[in-house]
Amino acid sequence: MAHFARVVNGVVVKVHVLANPVISDSAGVEHEELGRAFLAELHGYDPDEIIQCSYRANFRGTYPNIGFAYDAALDIFIPPAPFGSWIFDQETGQWVAPIAYPAEGDHDWDEEAGDWVEVPETEVE
Repeated sequence: MAHFARVVNGVVVKVHVLANPVISDSAGVEHEELGRAFLAELHGYDPDEIIQCSYRANFRGTYPNIGFAYDAALDIFIPPAPFGSWIFDQETGQWVAPIAYPAEGDHDWDEEAGDWVEVPETEVE
Protein backbone atom coordinates (compact mmCIF):
# COMPACT_ATOMS: atom_id res chain seq x y z
CA MET A 1 0.00 0.00 0.00
CA ALA A 2 1.12 3.53 -0.75
CA HIS A 3 0.25 6.49 1.45
CA PHE A 4 -0.18 10.11 0.46
CA ALA A 5 -0.97 13.21 2.51
CA ARG A 6 -2.85 16.21 1.20
CA VAL A 7 -1.06 19.26 2.56
CA VAL A 8 -2.74 22.67 2.43
CA ASN A 9 -0.77 25.71 3.61
CA GLY A 10 1.76 23.41 5.27
CA VAL A 11 -0.80 21.40 7.25
CA VAL A 12 -1.98 17.82 6.60
CA VAL A 13 -5.73 17.84 5.97
CA LYS A 14 -6.20 14.28 4.67
CA VAL A 15 -4.24 11.04 4.34
CA HIS A 16 -5.01 8.58 1.51
CA VAL A 17 -4.06 4.95 0.99
CA LEU A 18 -3.57 3.69 -2.57
CA ALA A 19 -2.92 0.21 -3.93
CA ASN A 20 0.66 -0.11 -5.17
CA PRO A 21 -0.37 -0.79 -8.80
CA VAL A 22 -1.88 2.73 -8.92
CA ILE A 23 1.58 4.26 -8.46
CA SER A 24 3.48 1.71 -10.57
CA ASP A 25 4.52 2.12 -14.19
CA SER A 26 4.33 -0.66 -16.81
CA ALA A 27 7.63 -2.08 -15.54
CA GLY A 28 6.28 -2.25 -11.96
CA VAL A 29 8.41 0.65 -10.71
CA GLU A 30 6.63 2.90 -8.21
CA HIS A 31 6.55 6.67 -8.80
CA GLU A 32 5.25 9.31 -6.42
CA GLU A 33 4.10 11.39 -9.41
CA LEU A 34 1.62 8.68 -10.44
CA GLY A 35 -0.03 8.74 -7.04
CA ARG A 36 -0.15 12.52 -7.04
CA ALA A 37 -1.74 12.57 -10.50
CA PHE A 38 -4.27 9.88 -9.54
CA LEU A 39 -5.43 11.71 -6.40
CA ALA A 40 -5.48 15.07 -8.18
CA GLU A 41 -7.73 13.67 -10.90
CA LEU A 42 -9.93 11.67 -8.53
CA HIS A 43 -10.51 14.44 -5.98
CA GLY A 44 -9.71 17.60 -7.91
CA TYR A 45 -6.71 18.39 -5.71
CA ASP A 46 -3.81 20.54 -6.78
CA PRO A 47 -1.05 17.92 -7.44
CA ASP A 48 1.41 20.14 -5.54
CA GLU A 49 -0.67 19.57 -2.38
CA ILE A 50 -0.07 15.80 -2.44
CA ILE A 51 3.02 14.37 -0.73
CA GLN A 52 3.86 10.69 -0.43
CA CYS A 53 4.44 9.48 3.12
CA SER A 54 5.56 6.24 4.73
CA TYR A 55 3.38 4.22 7.10
CA ARG A 56 6.55 2.79 8.63
CA ALA A 57 8.24 6.22 8.70
CA ASN A 58 10.94 5.05 6.29
CA PHE A 59 11.12 8.52 4.73
CA ARG A 60 9.86 12.07 5.36
CA GLY A 61 10.07 11.75 9.11
CA THR A 62 7.04 10.31 10.78
CA TYR A 63 3.78 9.00 9.32
CA PRO A 64 1.47 12.02 9.29
CA ASN A 65 -2.00 12.46 10.64
CA ILE A 66 -4.46 15.28 10.16
CA GLY A 67 -3.05 18.40 11.78
CA PHE A 68 0.62 17.48 11.30
CA ALA A 69 2.82 20.06 9.59
CA TYR A 70 4.85 19.40 6.46
CA ASP A 71 8.16 21.24 6.30
CA ALA A 72 9.10 21.43 2.62
CA ALA A 73 12.63 22.66 3.35
CA LEU A 74 13.35 19.66 5.59
CA ASP A 75 11.06 17.39 3.53
CA ILE A 76 9.51 15.90 6.67
CA PHE A 77 6.15 15.66 8.42
CA ILE A 78 6.12 17.11 11.94
CA PRO A 79 3.57 16.17 14.62
CA PRO A 80 1.97 18.96 16.64
CA ALA A 81 4.01 20.11 19.61
CA PRO A 82 2.97 18.36 22.84
CA PHE A 83 3.22 21.73 24.62
CA GLY A 84 3.49 25.30 23.40
CA SER A 85 6.90 25.85 24.96
CA TRP A 86 8.58 22.79 23.44
CA ILE A 87 11.13 23.22 20.65
CA PHE A 88 11.43 21.14 17.48
CA ASP A 89 14.91 19.63 17.16
CA GLN A 90 15.66 19.35 13.43
CA GLU A 91 18.54 16.93 14.01
CA THR A 92 16.45 14.33 15.83
CA GLY A 93 13.06 15.20 14.31
CA GLN A 94 11.57 15.29 17.82
CA TRP A 95 9.95 17.88 20.06
CA VAL A 96 12.04 18.58 23.17
CA ALA A 97 11.29 20.40 26.40
CA PRO A 98 13.09 23.69 26.91
CA ILE A 99 14.53 22.20 30.12
CA ALA A 100 16.29 18.83 30.21
CA TYR A 101 14.48 15.93 31.86
CA PRO A 102 15.75 15.43 35.44
CA ALA A 103 18.32 12.69 35.93
CA GLU A 104 16.44 11.01 38.76
CA GLY A 105 12.83 10.32 39.59
CA ASP A 106 9.64 10.23 37.54
CA HIS A 107 8.51 13.58 36.18
CA ASP A 108 5.76 15.10 34.06
CA TRP A 109 5.96 18.35 32.15
CA ASP A 110 3.99 21.21 33.71
CA GLU A 111 3.38 23.77 30.98
CA GLU A 112 2.09 26.41 33.38
CA ALA A 113 5.19 26.14 35.56
CA GLY A 114 7.45 25.73 32.54
CA ASP A 115 9.31 22.92 34.25
CA TRP A 116 9.31 19.25 35.10
CA VAL A 117 7.42 18.31 38.25
CA GLU A 118 8.09 15.14 40.15
CA VAL A 119 5.31 12.55 40.12
CA PRO A 120 4.81 11.10 43.58
CA GLU A 121 5.23 7.35 43.89
CA THR A 122 1.99 5.47 44.39
CA GLU A 123 1.76 2.63 46.81
CA VAL A 124 0.40 -0.65 45.59
CA GLU A 125 -1.63 -2.53 48.14
